[in-house]
Amino acid sequence: MLIKRKAFAYITHSQRLLVLRHPYAAEAGIQVPAGTVEADEFPEAAALREASEETGLSGLRLAGFLGEHIRSMADFGLAETHHRYFYHLLIGGEPPTTWRHAEMHPSDGTTEPITFEFFWVDLLRETPELIADHDRFLPELHQRLSLG
Repeated sequence: MLIKRKAFAYITHSQRLLVLRHPYAAEAGIQVPAGTVEADEFPEAAALREASEETGLSGLRLAGFLGEHIRSMADFGLAETHHRYFYHLLIGGEPPTTWRHAEMHPSDGTTEPITFEFFWVDLLRETPELIADHDRFLPELHQRLSLG
């Protein structure tokens, strides 16, 4: 079985978490920014790179490592396993409330840009269900942010 390394970014602003959806692929669910770790890349560098590429945001800062997890993707019809690394990233200033951004160089093998729709959720009140265990390390994020 193919093993892919993936970096996940929990980007926060105050007690809000940045999430995304694919406006043209509702079946993709609600996710956090994430992507493939390149062969010669450290996972924390991949988290920062992928977060910037997917969101279009600049000035992201690495706040810390939250954990790693091995997950089979068989439930999505994929014959692969993901070795996932989860990081907490911070954004300063006043980021937009919602926006769309296209990732120009997707790592899924397609050549067309992928458009994402971004929005913030309040970690204390309205965290939506995230697809495919993207929420795996939210308890650690809550603890890091002292949200109880």
